[in-house]
Amino acid sequence: MKMATPKLKTQLERLYKTYDITFLSSDPLEFVHRFKDARDREIVGLIASSLAYGKVAGIKKSVETVLALMNNEPYRFTMNFKPEKHEKAFSGFIHRFNNGDDIRCLLYFMRQMFEQSGSIGEFFTKGYIPNEKNIKSGLISFSERTLALDSSEIYKTKKLPKKAGVRFFFPSPSDGSPCKRLNLYLRWMVRRGDALDFGLWKDISPSKLVMPLDTHVARISRYIGLTSRENASWLMAEEVTENLKKLDPNDPVKYDFAIARLGILEECKGRKKPEKCKGCLIRELCVVR
Repeated sequence: MKMATPKLKTQLERLYKTYDITFLSSDPLEFVHRFKDARDREIVGLIASSLAYGKVAGIKKSVETVLALMNNEPYRFTMNFKPEKHEKAFSGFIHRFNNGDDIRCLLYFMRQMFEQSGSIGEFFTKGYIPNEKNIKSGLISFSERTLALDSSEIYKTKKLPKKAGVRFFFPSPSDGSPCKRLNLYLRWMVRRGDALDFGLWKDISPSKLVMPLDTHVARISRYIGLTSRENASWLMAEEVTENLKKLDPNDPVKYDFAIARLGILEECKGRKKPEKCKGCLIRELCVVR
């Protein structure tokens, strides 16, 4: 499908301006906005994005639970975190197919990132290659190096078990995964220029980011000609991103939050609810109408 680039840009810009920070309550990003310290934001961002699968209400409940267990002091709690000491506190936590051990391991990993590099951002950028077209190599390195950190006090084995739930938090493009939640986290940490995202990681250009491809964004991207692929994958995420670079080469993922609102707020249900299409801000682009 050939993109109608000028019309696409006009309508996506309208969508972007409509679904702004006033819709923050529909997104786990709202938890990151509660904190002012960059270290807190890095930690809360990784927790919130890691748990960003399933329905919004369930995601928000789970993130709220984890923050409460951390006494709403993310950095302080993380740096004082001891796997055995805090085992009981997290024992009852469940978020779909992740449990308290997975959260304890995530916290332990973050503690080690801070101890080794001073911040999660500095830990990430050790594997970032600025002259590559996008963040792919950096993501592969980040996931590999994170999963190689010590987890023995959590899972009682020398190496991280293959079935350890914490692996779900650190997928890799090398496996074909679209890495939706990690790309979401990167958007929050890297993008700047509006009130939504934080721009904390200055060494990474927003132009290198890849679209966080959840089911909503993947479906709507097909509807408006950003991809011809059927299955959400890293290749689809790259294709969508490359097409968005034609609209804004310096900030291709700026439209992510707005496009996702159409699905999350059930403004777009495709052929299931055609009556919704009449008020859609990008209806002129859509192949479903």
